[in-house]
Amino acid sequence: MDSLITAAAQALAAGDPLAALNRVALREDAPALALRGIAMAQLGDFPRAKALLRRAARAFGPRETVARARCVVAQAEIALVSRDLGWPAKTLDAARATLEERGDRLNAAHARYLEVRRLILIGRLDEAERRLAALDPAPLPPAWRTAHALVVAGIAMRRLRTQAARAAIDRAARAARRAGIPALTAEVESAALVLKRPAARLVANGEERLLRLDEVEALFASKALVVDACRHAVRDARTLASLARRPVLFALARVLGESWPGDVSRDTLLSRAFGAKVADESHRTRLRVEIGRLRRALRPLATVTATKRGFALAPRRSREVVVLAPPAEGEHAAVLAFLADGEFWSSSALSLALGSSQRTVQRSLDALAAAGKVESFGRGRARRWLTPPVPGFTTTLLLPAPLPSD
Repeated sequence: MDSLITAAAQALAAGDPLAALNRVALREDAPALALRGIAMAQLGDFPRAKALLRRAARAFGPRETVARARCVVAQAEIALVSRDLGWPAKTLDAARATLEERGDRLNAAHARYLEVRRLILIGRLDEAERRLAALDPAPLPPAWRTAHALVVAGIAMRRLRTQAARAAIDRAARAARRAGIPALTAEVESAALVLKRPAARLVANGEERLLRLDEVEALFASKALVVDACRHAVRDARTLASLARRPVLFALARVLGESWPGDVSRDTLLSRAFGAKVADESHRTRLRVEIGRLRRALRPLATVTATKRGFALAPRRSREVVVLAPPAEGEHAAVLAFLADGEFWSSSALSLALGSSQRTVQRSLDALAAAGKVESFGRGRARRWLTPPVPGFTTTLLLPAPLPSD
């Protein structure tokens, strides 16, 4: 390997893409193309980065399987950061297997971390935890130990284990200081801020207040009966009744929870749960049926009692009833929540993460764009959506390995 390629790879590993470009910007050989692609990715020009890495993969000879696999890993990371979640996971898995067979454990571990991050983004936390448990960060360089700790923190945040998340962020901060990469340190600081920002709203006794993640965790461990509008469930410290697939029942439970300890009139329940502006006998019959179903669903947690004007919620073991709601709600709140990380999302990636059809997501994006809440760039399959960064979950890292180190 010549000295310019070595120097450029070292500059990229230190987080200095401009220094790397100064050394290889005019070269067209395969290692230089790969390094230029990584440099452009670190500078945020993802389309050009992907094009350069594809050229590099083609330019490496058929015997240079390790170099080609590293290009695939770099392309996968760009796809992840640019929220192209439909990027073929099997291609990354094959590249990882090649790297492991050829003894490139560092880049193979990097590929595994990319797989875990993708699983976290699409909500498959159990599988992400299983794969992460198989990775030992001890022999890795500080930058990779930082990435490992941030992935651990991300899963812990989603599991509402704030102490574990805080400990992981502390480990990430120590590793980032050893790495000496400013962008990595900023990533850790951004992750730490998530624990200090509002994560949900508490509605109780007609009043609202914002809660941090640790306060939400404490609420779930308390003696309160929580009507959880974030996960569409009703829960106390010991039992959870999921109503995610029963939206009418959850709508009834939420209205009853917001009015506790008082009752709710039948007209209000019909309006909130069924959208009935003028109730007739068929609506009242349906209300009685759905209330019966709600009683069965909540039997371990609460009873729903009839009153003169309507119904009331009575917890069995809990001292009070509260409602936990997202910080912002509305028809397109879920789409906005994913866009809140400030990254570029495709409609297909949003569809995959939300579990909705791409057409439904596209309608939400069009409505948000008309309201001036989101913006799009590009056309066709290259079109990406974003919104100005607001408090949310930490973004992924963009720290590629020095590809041409063979």
